[in-house]
Formats: sequence, C-alpha cells, structure tokens
Amino acid sequence: MPAGLILIAYDGSADAKRAVQYAGRFIASNRAVLVTVWEPMARQAARMSGISGVMQPEWVPDEETEDVALADAKVINAEGTELAEAAGLSTAGRCVECTTTVWAAIVETADELAVDIIVTGTRGTTGLRSLLHSSVADHVLRHSHRPVLIVPPGR
Repeated sequence: MPAGLILIAYDGSADAKRAVQYAGRFIASNRAVLVTVWEPMARQAARMSGISGVMQPEWVPDEETEDVALADAKVINAEGTELAEAAGLSTAGRCVECTTTVWAAIVETADELAVDIIVTGTRGTTGLRSLLHSSVADHVLRHSHRPVLIVPPGR
C-alpha cells in the first residue's frame, strides 16, 4: 500500500513547528503538502475596521504589486517546507487564500487533495479562554471527515 498524503497546516508559530516535527517522527508517510493560509490585506483591513465587504480604493493593491500578506505567506510556507524536508518528509508547499475562515480553507484543501491525515498545532488554551475562542485546530477536528493529529504546545 502506498504511503498516505499528509496535509500540515503551518503558520510559522512555535506550535506549528512542533507539529511538523511530530508529523515527520510519528506518521508512516514520506509525502506531505504543507499549507499556509493567507488573507488579502484589503480583506483584513475591512474585517478589522468592522466594515467587511466595503473596500476603500487605497486598500486595493494594483495589478503589478503582490499582496503583502501573500508575500509573507510564501516566506512562512518556504520555512515550513524546509522544516518538513528536514523531518524526512517529501514536501510540496502551498499557499491557500482564505475566503471565509482559516479552518475552512484547511478542510477544503484537505478534501481537494484527498489527504489521508491533517496535522496541526494548537495554542493549547484551556478553561474560559478556550470556550470563548475556539482554535483553528478545534474547528478542523470538528468539521473534517479525515483523521486529524493535533499537536499540543511544548512545555
């Protein structure tokens, strides 16, 4: 039976780095897609200002300029791909634009690629904070129909 395909959600955080290491160490596969989800700056600005859907002309990058958020995502994704390769995984990097939520982009990409398992880190919040701010990892676990490995933060 051929080795399965792993999707590793990667945002550059220490928790995401730890998830990459665990994927390389414990999952019997050597094929992975490392996904970094990004949101265009114009959409981020609109969401943060509370006027989602309304775009100011100065927020929209011109056709020749790459969105800053995409450029950052490419750097983060390249870093994660290097980490995954160092962990023994033959890895393809992919930046995915977030159109709704980060967790939905991860689940949709996993479905599109028909991956066998999703690997993600988590901030490890507990108590009231976890009830108020459910993590991306929690949503991926609840909404995906695929196995999910959630790697908790280190001590």
